[in-house]
Amino acid sequence: MKRVLRKYHRLIAISICLPLSLTIVTGIGITIAEQWLHQEDLVGLLIKIHTLEILGLAQIYPFLNGLALIGLIVTGLSMTGLFSRRDYPKSGGDRT
Repeated sequence: MKRVLRKYHRLIAISICLPLSLTIVTGIGITIAEQWLHQEDLVGLLIKIHTLEILGLAQIYPFLNGLALIGLIVTGLSMTGLFSRRDYPKSGGDRT
């Protein structure tokens, strides 16, 4: 089971690496441009890149990012074994 989860986790991670990196870098850039540099024109451009409005994907891009991150969390937590059932050996008799 863990082998299958690793396969899916790796597949999701590879496919979301670039979009998520773009979101992270532009998110940090928006904060720097707005708070430190006070460049409103640059902020507008970065927001368009951040949401992929430039490519017309502003409606679906955040949803896909979120869905992929949920997939990574589920597969990652499942691989840890935190949610697996453990069968404890039953004691043979009463200990007194």
